Amino acid sequence: MSRIVLTTIGSLGDLHPKIALALELRKRGHDVVFATHKEYQDKIEALGFEFHRMRPDNTALDDPQEMARMMDLKTGTEYVIKNWVCANLRETYTDLTVCTEDADFIITGEGVVAARLVAEKLGIPWAFAVLQPASFLSVYDPSVLPVLPLLAKLRGLGSLANQGIIRLSKVLSKSWAEPIHQLRRELGLPPLIGNPFIDDKYSPYLVLALFSSVFAKPQPDWAKNAVLTGFAFYDGSEGETELALELQQFLDGGDPPIVFTLGSAAVMAPSHFYQESVQAIKQLNRRAVLLMGKNTPSEALPENIFAMSYVPYAQIFPRACAIVHQGGIGTTAQALRAGCPTLIMPYSHDQPDNAARVERLGTSRTIPRNQYTAERVAKQLRQLLENPSYAAKALEVRGVIRAENGVGVACDAIEKQLQAASIAS
Repeated sequence: MSRIVLTTIGSLGDLHPKIALALELRKRGHDVVFATHKEYQDKIEALGFEFHRMRPDNTALDDPQEMARMMDLKTGTEYVIKNWVCANLRETYTDLTVCTEDADFIITGEGVVAARLVAEKLGIPWAFAVLQPASFLSVYDPSVLPVLPLLAKLRGLGSLANQGIIRLSKVLSKSWAEPIHQLRRELGLPPLIGNPFIDDKYSPYLVLALFSSVFAKPQPDWAKNAVLTGFAFYDGSEGETELALELQQFLDGGDPPIVFTLGSAAVMAPSHFYQESVQAIKQLNRRAVLLMGKNTPSEALPENIFAMSYVPYAQIFPRACAIVHQGGIGTTAQALRAGCPTLIMPYSHDQPDNAARVERLGTSRTIPRNQYTAERVAKQLRQLLENPSYAAKALEVRGVIRAENGVGVACDAIEKQLQAASIAS
């Protein structure tokens, strides 16, 4: 039995795929430990896993203003890296060192840049988990960058232009990495060759591409040891079959509703999303479910609109006729698995690229945040619901995703590395 440390920062969209891996690894006989935000301690320990607090704390989950800064379209990524990841780099390194000294393997992902330092310093093999194609920033399959959302319409520029965009990204983010370079020097680790946020962040042991083949195909400039697995699904609904009685009665009482959600992070900074959504539903004369987190409706809702804080997506999405969401990778994956057309209003980070990819798949439409008005939403939803090609394509994609075994493929790859490390020692 191997002791494996799983570490992550961010939203539930970052945490849940790691839980999916952890459950399967434990089933295979491994001892799995989590190092993540203290806000997730109860969730992790309720599943029976050992928990270690790893700073930074995720205070944005209770701070709408901080979440708004983190989710800003143009400056959100820079803010997160400078003021959250790198500002707490030494604390993250210290916390991780404590819980990995006796580990056999580390699994990490975007943002936990200290995990690589710990792995190198302690000589522990590690895997880098990629949750979305935008993490690879490929020349051959260009991603939509949040600071340049118009790139969604300029994919045909060619590899030279795409190389220029990536070079510009490296220049713009070069200064962000200085705390990483400084700590590496202090630890006596060799200097990095590239940019630790773009092209020099991958594990030499294993890179897990935890998304579906319909979402993106492997490219020549991906990490050479990348394994495309399929999505790793978990949302807390496993083993549960019952919805809340009032919601069940609502769903059973009429046509499939449109579900509106902003995931677990953007929901903290919803702006006018829910108000405009309610007005759009009134114009469409449709049924709807609003998943609102800690927000409350600004007006009394008519009988055709049901609001609650949260429902596991695996339970509610298959009952929907369409889903309107923020484009987070976890929400996007669950909508694809449900076979449901979507309208995406992306915030920042990987969300504009996720939105562009599902739009190219033919399952979705995209509406910018600054255009999210009741009239435009109603118009987009009419086009989504009245054109049968969206639903047909969504069902086709659902079939592919349900045939994949992302968790199984990923855990097989992890165990292969564990076996290699055991032989080498």
